[in-house]
Amino acid sequence: MSGLAGLVASPEAWIALLTLIVMEVVLGVDNLVFVSILSNKLPEAQRASARRVGIGLALVLRLVLLSAIAFIVSLTKPVLVLPFALPSPADGHPMVDLAFSWRDLILLAGGLFLVWKATSEIHHTMDPQETGDLLDKKGRAALGFGAAIVQILVLDVVFSVDSILTAVGMTEHLPIMMAAVIVAVGLMLVASGPLARFIHANPSVVMLALGFLLMIGATLIADAFGVHVPKGYIYAAMAFSGAVEGLNMAARKRRKPKSGEDRTLH
Repeated sequence: MSGLAGLVASPEAWIALLTLIVMEVVLGVDNLVFVSILSNKLPEAQRASARRVGIGLALVLRLVLLSAIAFIVSLTKPVLVLPFALPSPADGHPMVDLAFSWRDLILLAGGLFLVWKATSEIHHTMDPQETGDLLDKKGRAALGFGAAIVQILVLDVVFSVDSILTAVGMTEHLPIMMAAVIVAVGLMLVASGPLARFIHANPSVVMLALGFLLMIGATLIADAFGVHVPKGYIYAAMAFSGAVEGLNMAARKRRKPKSGEDRTLH
C-alpha cells in the first residue's frame, strides 16, 4: 500500500499516467475503427452488444497480459530465424538472417488478417452481388454475432500486444499501466457508439475506414519484418484523409437541394 500511496503522491507518476492514457487512446483508434465497421454488419439490435463485448474483451485481455508482464517482455526475443539471400551487385547474393520474435509473428498474422479483411470488405462494398456471403436487405454482407466477436478478439490480441509493449516502454509501474489501460478502454467504449453510427450514416466513410485498415495491416506486416514506420506518419495521413473527406461531405451537403427548392422544381 505504501508503494501505491507513493505513486499517488508523485507528480512524475501522474505525468506518466496521462501520457500513457493518450498513447493508449491513440493506439486504440485502429481497434475502434475495426470494431465499428464489423459491428455495423450485424443486425441493429446486436450492434451495441457486439461493441461492448468486443471492447470488454480487449480490456480483459490487456489486463491479463499486463499481469504476465515478464512474458510480454520476452515476446521480443527471436524464436524463428530464416536465411535470406540479399541481392547485391558487389557481393553476389550474401545470406542474411531474418529473425522473428513472437511479437513479430503476432504482428505478421494480424497484418495479413487486416489486409485480407479490408480487401474482402472493399470487394463487398464495390460489388456485393458477386460475393458468396449472405446479404442483408441493403446488400451488405451479413455476419453472425459469434463470428464478429471472434474476429474482434483476433485483432484484440494483435493490438493488445502492441499496446502492452508500449506501456512497458513508458513506465515500470504496473498500477499506472493498468489504470491507463482501464481509462483508455473506457473512452473507447464511450466513443464506439457515436463512431459506429457516424460510419453507418456516411457510406463514403466506410471506404475511407477500410483504406485505413489496409494501411494499418501493411504497416503491421512491415513492422514484423523490422521496418518500423513512425506512428506519427500514419496518423497524420489518416487525419489528412479524414479532413479531405470532411470537406467532401460538407460540399455534398451544400449541393443537396433544400426541400423548398424541390417543391419549386416540381
